[in-house]
Amino acid sequence: MNMKYRFLAICCLWGCLLTQALAQPSWTKKASKAVFTLKTFQTDGSLLASSNGFFIDEDGRALSTFMPFKGAARAVVIDAQGKEWPVVCMLGANETYDVAKFRVETKKPQSVKVSVTPLSEEQIATVLPYREVKQVKQGKVLRVEHFNGNHAYYTLSMPSQEDLAGCPLLNEQGEAVGIMQPAASAGDKQSYAVSALFADSLTITGLSFNDKTLRATTIKKALPEQQDQALLALYMGSSATDSTTFATMVDDFIAQFPQSADGYLYRAQLHLKAYRFSEAEKDMEQAVKVAEKKDDAHYNYARLIYEKEVTMSDKPYAAWSLDKAMEEATKAYELNPMPLYRYQQATILYAQKRFDEAKERFLELKDTPLRSAEVFYDASRCAEQLKDTTAQLALMDSVMAMFSQPYLQEAAPYLLARAQVRMGAGKSREAVADLNDYEKLMRTKLNDRFYYIRYQADMGGRLFQMALNDIDKAIELNPTYDLYLAEKASLQIRVGLTDEAAETARRCVEMAPNYSDGYLFLGLAQCLKGNKDEGLKNLQKAKELGDPQADELIEKYSK
Repeated sequence: MNMKYRFLAICCLWGCLLTQALAQPSWTKKASKAVFTLKTFQTDGSLLASSNGFFIDEDGRALSTFMPFKGAARAVVIDAQGKEWPVVCMLGANETYDVAKFRVETKKPQSVKVSVTPLSEEQIATVLPYREVKQVKQGKVLRVEHFNGNHAYYTLSMPSQEDLAGCPLLNEQGEAVGIMQPAASAGDKQSYAVSALFADSLTITGLSFNDKTLRATTIKKALPEQQDQALLALYMGSSATDSTTFATMVDDFIAQFPQSADGYLYRAQLHLKAYRFSEAEKDMEQAVKVAEKKDDAHYNYARLIYEKEVTMSDKPYAAWSLDKAMEEATKAYELNPMPLYRYQQATILYAQKRFDEAKERFLELKDTPLRSAEVFYDASRCAEQLKDTTAQLALMDSVMAMFSQPYLQEAAPYLLARAQVRMGAGKSREAVADLNDYEKLMRTKLNDRFYYIRYQADMGGRLFQMALNDIDKAIELNPTYDLYLAEKASLQIRVGLTDEAAETARRCVEMAPNYSDGYLFLGLAQCLKGNKDEGLKNLQKAKELGDPQADELIEKYSK
C-alpha cells in the first residue's frame, strides 16, 4: 500500500474513532446503570406488561411510562446488575402523556439528574437503552411542542423502537430531558419523548384518591409530603379504600408524621372496630403525649371510649368505662373550656343515666355559640327519661323556636319528634298540625308508616274523616299489611259505615286468615247489621285465635 492510500486509511480510521466518540459521551457507562427493566403483574401474579425506566435520585425515585401500571397489582424493576427490586408506591401518574413516577425499594441506586432546561430544535439527544452501553442511540430534535408551561414533547430523528419505551432521553451533560414513548406505529421513522421534568413534577395530593389515573392501578399510593394533605388523603381513603389498604395508609402516616396525634387516633379507631382495645388505648395514650393541642386529644380519647361503651357494652374492657370517658372529657374542658367539651360531658352523663345532671349540662349551652335545636332536643330527651312531660313539651317548643317559618327540611325531624311528644301528652290536634307541616316538607319521601302515625293522631283528635283518608293512604302504600285493614274496619264501624267495615274486614281475613282482628271486626259488623249467626261464628273464630275482646262481644250479642 503506497503512502497516499495509507494516509487515507489512517484518516478514515481517525474519523471513525471521532464519530464513535461523539456518539458515545463519556458519561454513558455511568448513566446507563440508572436504567432498568420494569415488569408489572396482575392480581393473580401473571405478567401484565414490561417496559423500561430510570432512577432520578438515590432514594429510589424513578420515572417510566404509565401504561404498564394500568390494571397492575404489583411491579418490580430489574436493575443494570440484574437485581430485582419491588416498586413500593406510586408518586404520581399522568395517562394523557403516559408518564409515571414511583419509588423503588433499593439501595442508593445510580441515578440521572432531571434537567430543568428543555432541549431546542436541532440539538442532539441521546437515548440510553437498558444494559446496552454500546448501543446508545442519538438523534436530532426535529420538533419541540410545549405544554403545561415550559414542559416539552419532543419529536426525534431516529426510528421508533418499542424496546426503548420508558428509557431516558439525555442532553449533552447527561441529564434526563425526556422519557421515550412507545412507538406510534410500526416502521415509524421518528421517535418521541415527553418531558422528564413534567413527570418529576407529578405529586400525590389529598384528593389523589379520586384521580382516575391513579385509581387505574392498585399499587399503593404514597402519602403526600405535606401533613395537611396527608390528613386529607387519610380522610378520603377511609371511605375510598378497603380496610387493609386503609390500615397500611394509617401506618405509613404514623411513620411519616410520628409527632402527629391524628395518625394514632385513626389507628386507635381501627383497633376499636377490631375489638383490640388495649392497642387502641396505647395509641390514644400516645396521641395525648405527642398532641400539640392536648385538649383536642383528650376530647377524642373521651369520644373513643364513649363509642366503645355505648356500642360495644357487651365486650368489657377493664381500663375503660363511662367514668373514664368523663375523666378525659373533663381534662379537655379544664385545658380549654370550649362549649363542645361541655356538650360531650352532657352526652356522657346521659349515657350514665344521670338525666337530671345531663339536662342541666345541655341547658348550660343555650347561652353559648352551641345554642341550637339539637341542644334543646337533647335536653327534652332527658326530661322524657325523667317522666317530666311538661318540661319535655316546653323543651320541644324551644326546639321548634330555633326555626323560622316557613320551615325548611332541616326542621322536619324535629317536627316529627314534637308531634310524637304531643301525641303522648294527649295533644293530638297539635300533633296533627306538626305532622301536616312535616308532610309539606317531606312529601316525596313519605311512607305508609307516616300516614299510620298521623291516622293515630287524627283518631286522638276525633278527626275521623282525616283518619279515614290517612289509613287509606297507608293501605295504598302498603296493601299487604293486615293491621291497616283491621284499623280501617274498626274506624268504619265507629263512624257507622258498617257495610264498608264488613267488606274491609273480609279483605283482612282473606289476606291474613290467622289474624284475629279480621274476624273480630267482621263479626262485629255482621252483628250490628243483624246477622248475628254469622257474626257470632266470626267472633268465636277471633276468640279461638286469642283475641281478648271477643268474649265480651260474644256475650253481648248472644242475648
